[in-house]
Formats: sequence, C-alpha cells, structure tokens
Amino acid sequence: MTGRADAARPAAVVVGGGLAGITAALRLAEAGHRVTLAEGRPRLGGLAFSFQRGELTVDNGQHVYLRCCTAYRGLLERLAATRLVHLQDRLDVPVLNVTGPDAAPVRTLGRLRRAGLPVPLHLAGSLARYPHLSPADRARVVRGALALKGLDLADPALDRISFGEWLRRNGQNAATQAALWDLVGVATLNGRADQVSMALAAKVFKTGLLSDPGAADIGIAAAPLGAIHHDRALAELERLGVTVLLRARVAELKPAAPQHAVRLEGGELLTADTVVLAGAQDSAAALLPPNAIPGQDRLAGFGTAPILNVHVIYDRKLVRRPFFAALGSPVQWVFDRTAHSGLAATPLGLAHPDAQYLALSQSAAQDEIDLPVAELRRRYLPELSRLLPAAAGAKVLDFFVTRERTATFDPAPGGGALRPSARTAVPGLLLAGSWTATGWPATMEGAVRSGHAAADAALAAAGTRVPVDRGDGRWPR
Repeated sequence: MTGRADAARPAAVVVGGGLAGITAALRLAEAGHRVTLAEGRPRLGGLAFSFQRGELTVDNGQHVYLRCCTAYRGLLERLAATRLVHLQDRLDVPVLNVTGPDAAPVRTLGRLRRAGLPVPLHLAGSLARYPHLSPADRARVVRGALALKGLDLADPALDRISFGEWLRRNGQNAATQAALWDLVGVATLNGRADQVSMALAAKVFKTGLLSDPGAADIGIAAAPLGAIHHDRALAELERLGVTVLLRARVAELKPAAPQHAVRLEGGELLTADTVVLAGAQDSAAALLPPNAIPGQDRLAGFGTAPILNVHVIYDRKLVRRPFFAALGSPVQWVFDRTAHSGLAATPLGLAHPDAQYLALSQSAAQDEIDLPVAELRRRYLPELSRLLPAAAGAKVLDFFVTRERTATFDPAPGGGALRPSARTAVPGLLLAGSWTATGWPATMEGAVRSGHAAADAALAAAGTRVPVDRGDGRWPR
C-alpha cells in the first residue's frame, strides 16, 4: 500500500541546492510531492557556504541580512537556525574614515544608528551627528531621502537609469555618494552608483531605510554558514523525505509529457512532473529548452559581478566591534570572524590566544578579483594599518583570499528586463534563483523569495497551492 500511495504522489526534481533550491524543495515536500534535490557541489547552501582551511572554518564571504529580509528570516526559523545568527536590536553601523597622509593619518569614527522613532525621524539624530558629511551635505541627503520615499517601485523607468544619474538629478554630490549612498549601495547591490539600476537601488533604500524603523537592523551569522545552510537544511530536507543528491551535476533536461527527464552526469535518469531549475543563471540557461522564456537569447548577455574576500589573522585583538565600514580607504567592510571560525581551538589559536581573524568584504571588485595574493597582501595590509593603528605592530599569522567571480548578477541598468519569472512556457518547468524576477537585488532574501515563487507556481498548477506568510509588513518582532 505504501508503494502505491508513494507512486501516486507527484514527483519533483529541484536542480541546485542553494537557498532557492532548498526553499523550493521544502515547500514541495511539505505539500506532498516526492522531491529529489540534485546539487553538483558536495554541500548545500550555494554561494553562502563554509569550508575548512586546516582546522579553521572559513565562510566564503560575509553574507549579512536585514530585518526586512522576512523570507530569509522565515527560512532560518523553518530550519531551527535562529540561534545561529545575531540580529541587531537596532541598526548600528560604525563608519571609520581615514584622511591625511599615510605618515600621519587622521581617523574619525561615525555611527549610522537608528532611534526608536517613526520613519524618517528614526535616522535624523544619527545623520545630524554624522561627522563624515558637512551640514550642507546632510541637508542634501535629506532631500535625496525624501525623493526616494516618493518613488513608485513598480515604475519600469527606474530600471533604465543608473542610481548615480538619479542621485545627481536629486542634488547629491561626490561626498554624499561616498559617505552614505555607496557605503550602503555597494555592499547590497555589488556595484557603485553609476553601475547599478535605479530600480534595484530604490528597492534597497526604500525597503531598508524608509519603510519601517527596524527594517535595516543588520543580521549576521554567529556560526559557520555551513552549519546553517548545509547542516540544518540537509537535516530538515531529509526529515521531510527529500532525496538529496550531492556531487550530482545535471547534464541534460528533456522536457516531455507526462513527465520530464533529468539526466545526471553519472548517467542516472530522474523523471518528474515538476522540475525547478534553481542554479546559477548560466547553468539554468544551459539546460533550458528553446523558447522556454521570453527573450531567452538575451539571457546569455545577463552578466555577473564579482566579490573578493580578504582574510587576515593577526596575533592580537585589533577590533572590538563585530564589524565596521571604512571610508577613505580601498577597504569596504571589516568583520570579526574569530569566534565562529573556531580559531581559538586550532593550533594557531592555541599558540596565540589573543589572535583575531578579520575578514574584508570587497564588493564590485572587478579590478581586483584576479590579482595575485601577493599583490592583494601588499594592498590591504598597509590599509588595515592605516585604519587600525595597532595593526602596524601586529604580526600577520595568516593571509588568504576567497574569490567569487560570479557572485551576483550584474546590477546594471536595463537588467530588470532580462530577469525571467518563475514560470516558463514549458508546463511543469520552473525557474528559481536570486537572478530571477523577484524585485530584489542578488541577496539571500531574493534567493529564498525565488524559491517560494517557483513552489507557488508549481503547487498552483497542481491545484495544491499552500499559501506561505513571508512576514511582509510585520518586521519588528
């Protein structure tokens, strides 16, 4: 009886085990589908993963989220992983600016913090005291924020201009762009103002800073990303009966009725009523049959943007905050990853009990992504000494880099028209991934929302749609 009942359940294959694929597989399994998830890598989590460097656990990059990322936060709750992250009670970003000559740098620390007041007053006090802008430039920021607040995010014209062009039209200058707009925008959009679509920038700033007082509170992993996105996800998927195939690359997709066929590189053939292509845009494009989505020929021109991560271990503690942002330096954001990397328990940590592991997250890194490690060392160690006086006398115990050459889709103007929806012209074939048309930039939130969109479409077609509350409109908890 069990075999017959199982055979009667609709079958689904999810190709890709990143956050989009995990989300889609969970939703389909909860709705009663027999789900197989095929992932080419040896682990789940996509680009938000950890790896071992000797006895050190290293995250490939610094993947933060905001309180307004309700879909990602919902996934954390679904995986019982909320204790593995830390979400600020209130937004607080230390911003360190370095000016003057290298021989005698002047360091000024400012804070972007919110108060317990309604929008936009929640940031007014912090902006009034922000030392990196003159009073006139603070007034310019207010003008820009008010203009942003009045934008319609559904206006397609926003995708046709750059954020930089819009800023100049609305009274912003180089100082406000560097000290505020790019400070936030580069990290969230993976591009500088003149490189990114105004539609994406408006989504970030309207949702994060101008919609709810707590929307921009920052969340960060308090454990290795692999513990969240692989260990917890794998356990929950298997609990729901999902067959998870790791190191299982998909070589071919053959759409057909009544079932599609998915062939793995090892030769195994999977059949399914529903297939969700939840991998990167290039892998999805390679598997899509002709004319599956509008403008499919243009998908190959939908570019990518890199992120560089620089990892440095010093023999002593240099930073007392969990992270800070930098101005007046090539360094963008610096994170203390000492505790969750397990440094203290490694031979290196035991030999140097005060050692600290700092990770630099460098977005929009087109000019540096392919530089040799030695060159990056020559660039960044002096910069860290300019930012942190104690670094000049500290010993570097380890220095290495991780490179994500295709970390995100290209956020350039006009890209919105290239982002496909979850549905394709082929019945039972869906798309998911942060590069699809979620309205969000290439973030963990966008990836999770795309997985929900694919599952919604699949379940609606099967007549078993199960609504999911993503928490929109109720961010404070």
